Amino acid sequence: MTEPWYATREDVKSALDSKETARNDAQVDRAVASASRGIDALCHRRFYPWTGSRSFPWPDPQMGTSYRLWLDDNELIAVTALQSGGVAIAADQYFLEPANSGPPFTRIELDLAGSASFGGGATAQRDIEISGLFGYRADESPAGALAGALDGTAGTVAVTNSAAVGVGSLLRVGSERLIVTGKTMTPTGQTLQADVDARASTAAIPVANGAAFAEGETVLVDAERMRILDVAGNTLIVKRAWDGSALAAHTTGAVIYAPRTLTLERAAVGTTAASHANGAALFRHDPPALVRELCIAEALVAVLREGAGYATRTGSGDNARETYGGGLPDLREQVYTAHGRKVRKRVI
Repeated sequence: MTEPWYATREDVKSALDSKETARNDAQVDRAVASASRGIDALCHRRFYPWTGSRSFPWPDPQMGTSYRLWLDDNELIAVTALQSGGVAIAADQYFLEPANSGPPFTRIELDLAGSASFGGGATAQRDIEISGLFGYRADESPAGALAGALDGTAGTVAVTNSAAVGVGSLLRVGSERLIVTGKTMTPTGQTLQADVDARASTAAIPVANGAAFAEGETVLVDAERMRILDVAGNTLIVKRAWDGSALAAHTTGAVIYAPRTLTLERAAVGTTAASHANGAALFRHDPPALVRELCIAEALVAVLREGAGYATRTGSGDNARETYGGGLPDLREQVYTAHGRKVRKRVI
């Protein structure tokens, strides 16, 4: 996985109400990946941040003025360095535009009251170089913390909150971004504090420290999975027999597991792998809500149609037609209207 997704495996499986034991994860993953890249193509932009440098010719073939550089599909979130003709241009010598609605920023304009200028290189090729954060936006939400140290090469790490991340999530710790490619069960360090019977109505699970769990997490006790609906002090309020597992009785001292060990794609989207301390804060990149909704919808349709052999038709004779999720065209139009890049596209 080299690019993050706009929804997670868990999002789609939850929408399908699919059980962990009855759904092929690879099938769902393939559908989410395809849906994410399809949204990029629909909107002519990507909805995740990328760190690095981009070069531009000057004079710009589409130059309208001597002080404005159009970025086209290299939209900016933030600039760390700008130079032209090998000469650095200070941050107070240019503006990122549009100032009132960016990011994303679609152009750079030199401050006409300043002394900076574009050009000056030996040739027009790659005269301007911009280093920074490219993409649509870098909106983030807290996603717990590392539950162990992470060195510069490790491909797995434990975290404190498995509900905040899913397969396909783009995470940031320090300046490094990571893509989650897998989740596996790991001991939480806690055990049952009382016997639990095999009745679905027994939803209160006593633990030593309720603060160590999060609403929405799936925990495993023996062979039974349970979904945490709420945390009340040191009691977990759960939905029993989750993910198709069997309802069972459990005894005091049974180990509680949670899917908190993540398999990671390190140094993702242009960042550099680094070491991070135990307890370092994690942040999850959040694409626009409509983009996430469309990604889930597209993946759902793909999975369901694949399961039906792409033979989903209604009616007969002259009235026969293919059906594939009637609301998708409207949702695609909403996403394109709200987030699609409609101008400054080059004609080939």
